Amino acid sequence: MLAMETTEAQLRYFKASDVHKYTLNVLIGNGVPEPEADIVAKCLVAADLRGIDTHGVNRIPSYMERIRQEVLDPKAKPSLNQITPVVAQVDGQNGFGFLAATLGMDRAIEMAKTYAVGMVSVKHSNHFGMSAWLVQKAIDADMMSLVFTNSSPALPVWGGRSKLIGVSPLACGAPAGKTKPFILDMAPSIAARGKIYKAKRRGEKIPIDWALDGEGRPTDDPAKALEGVMLPMGGPKGSALAIMMDVFSGVLSGSAFAGHVTNPYDSSKSADVGHFLVAIKPDLFMSLDDFKERMDYLYRRVVESDKMAGVDRIYFPGEIEQITQEKREMEGIPYTLAEVENLNREAELVGAEHLASSIS
Repeated sequence: MLAMETTEAQLRYFKASDVHKYTLNVLIGNGVPEPEADIVAKCLVAADLRGIDTHGVNRIPSYMERIRQEVLDPKAKPSLNQITPVVAQVDGQNGFGFLAATLGMDRAIEMAKTYAVGMVSVKHSNHFGMSAWLVQKAIDADMMSLVFTNSSPALPVWGGRSKLIGVSPLACGAPAGKTKPFILDMAPSIAARGKIYKAKRRGEKIPIDWALDGEGRPTDDPAKALEGVMLPMGGPKGSALAIMMDVFSGVLSGSAFAGHVTNPYDSSKSADVGHFLVAIKPDLFMSLDDFKERMDYLYRRVVESDKMAGVDRIYFPGEIEQITQEKREMEGIPYTLAEVENLNREAELVGAEHLASSIS
């Protein structure tokens, strides 16, 4: 029986530090070296703090199963090949996407500091969670950024009916001064596929306009939706954006594309995901202070604009997630009891401590 939504009574709250410790220990227990495990754990916890629960610590069971089935190398370290002064390529070596993307964005930022722009193509990678953590990494370095990735087939092309292209997020960002930075992280579908998996995990229904079942009919059952296809936002526009992600992330990098990326929940073979990362120095045409003042002005113009009927507040892209992070840093990260039990089974498999430090 599917529930409409998770109630507050079904949730347990955990300190981010406890969640990080749990995640780190499970990763290490599965053969991931501690420095690399720390990067992965921080990225997953960052997603949960921002309210992107679909890309947070609940991904651990599927990641660990891929390690157990030897289709993800827990000890792999990405390698870097400098192509030109402003272009580099990272080979993920079939390791965690978080590691390949970290190396790629760090290099893109370094190139941009010297040459104003840095572009990195990443091949032979895996799922790297939410894209916003990479955008935030660039913002922390006072850089603008573009973050693309491709993913396993979930969407039909516009006019088609079979899964062919991924629900591949498009992300970008820019630093600001005294206001919130600009962080856009969106899927080209009506909803991210991770939300379907989250609803299935929690026994919840999904909105009827998110997906079609295996027979092409609208469904509110997440299990049936996963047998069918997601629906692109804006019809042909969402479809075209998903194809764009495949061009820049898959075709360009030499990784899988055109429906051949493996689903992160499929432990039968390597994923071969591709990414495309760009860092841009914002003080090319004016001082950094002037740029940030202009971003602050844009922020105020957006959030202070006239509201439509029934709207209490207008948010800047990424602002809701930043507010959620501030709240969860104080109140804790919520998981359902079933999710906690699922995570603790992973801890038991490697003799790690349970996730048990609930905030009352």
